[in-house]
Amino acid sequence: MGSGYSKMKKQAKMFEQQLEAARSEMKTKEIIGSSGNGLVTVVINGDKELQKLTIKPDCVDPKDVEGLQDLIKAALDEAYRKAESESPTGGLPGGMSLPFGM
Repeated sequence: MGSGYSKMKKQAKMFEQQLEAARSEMKTKEIIGSSGNGLVTVVINGDKELQKLTIKPDCVDPKDVEGLQDLIKAALDEAYRKAESESPTGGLPGGMSLPFGM
């Protein structure tokens, strides 16, 4: 195993460190999703944990609870899509990283 292998191994380790730093940064990142022209807004962190839920009184109708549930779900879905697109792993399952050179 010559110096080419050593260099590749060193680069892979550096890539892994950069990926871990990006993951740590994502944990503190706030991602916002909204629906119904801002009637429902959610804030999640990079780990996709709900941090804040805001519901404007205009959309609270006791006769249409299902509509409110749909707005909340739509806002969360948008936030999750944004989090996935900003993820350092590019949406790979389980946070799995790609092998070097892929």
